[in-house]
Amino acid sequence: MSRRALVAYGTKNGSAQGIAEAIGATLGTHGIETEVHPASEVKDVSPYGIVILGGALYAGRWHGDAVRFARRHRAALLDRDVWLFSSGPLDATATERDIPPVRGARRAATRLAARQHVTFGGRLETGARGRMARMIVKSGRGGDFRDFDRIAAWATRITQESCAEA
Repeated sequence: MSRRALVAYGTKNGSAQGIAEAIGATLGTHGIETEVHPASEVKDVSPYGIVILGGALYAGRWHGDAVRFARRHRAALLDRDVWLFSSGPLDATATERDIPPVRGARRAATRLAARQHVTFGGRLETGARGRMARMIVKSGRGGDFRDFDRIAAWATRITQESCAEA
């Protein structure tokens, strides 16, 4: 199986994309050829031995593009090393404790036999799309809560596990 990696993501305001790009960069520094793409644009996962799928959280739901990706590629993903992440809380809770996956991510983890799911803090800033998102920012509860050191450490663990099995 190829040690090439795909990092696919579903996002509305860019938080999950930023996390996906950071994961891709970390994998690349460890010698894993990595591509990062929106989940909605991925047509074929066969070139990849490692697939990392992430989705932003909105109102307790995993981004629809991530859910559809998991469903569409389910058969092929069962033959690959799969990890999942969510981008969500608009506070520090994701760095303080493990946050269990929401229903859509939990289903995907089970159906894809994912190695792990992790939730990272999210980002919601001025210019966010969606009425609720704008209201959150306007109320002062927005900000960037992504912990890029934690994200890089998680991606490094993925490379270590993948290389140990190769």
